[in-house]
Amino acid sequence: MKIARDAGQILLGTALIYAGITHLTTSRIEFQAQVPTWLPLSADFVVLASGVVEICLGLALATLQYRRYVGWTTAAFFVAIFPGNISQYVNGIDAFGLDTDQARLIRLFFQPLLVLWALWATGIFPRKGRSRPIFRR
Repeated sequence: MKIARDAGQILLGTALIYAGITHLTTSRIEFQAQVPTWLPLSADFVVLASGVVEICLGLALATLQYRRYVGWTTAAFFVAIFPGNISQYVNGIDAFGLDTDQARLIRLFFQPLLVLWALWATGIFPRKGRSRPIFRR
């Protein structure tokens, strides 16, 4: 199981590094479309800052160090950026090929999976020695 978690953590880290780089380069405009209009910051600043954060989190995940801290921080980051996904759905904004309400709605269900992935891959969920069977026989 440790090998699977390590691989999952490195894969998530690699994905975050890639996403962070695209925040700063090729997908900058599309990411700006996801920044909620009520946020009192420049959309470009939010995209650049979140790109830098994603690269840092990705590097931290890829090193397999400080797992629990990095896991909680990554999960919190995924929660913090969720309003952008909600805003894209509510306002019907096309970006990243999400050009229908159905596609944007489906996208909303992937954010909790990213949170769970970050917690699982870093060993937070479930905690070793604390997991109990849901049903007892």
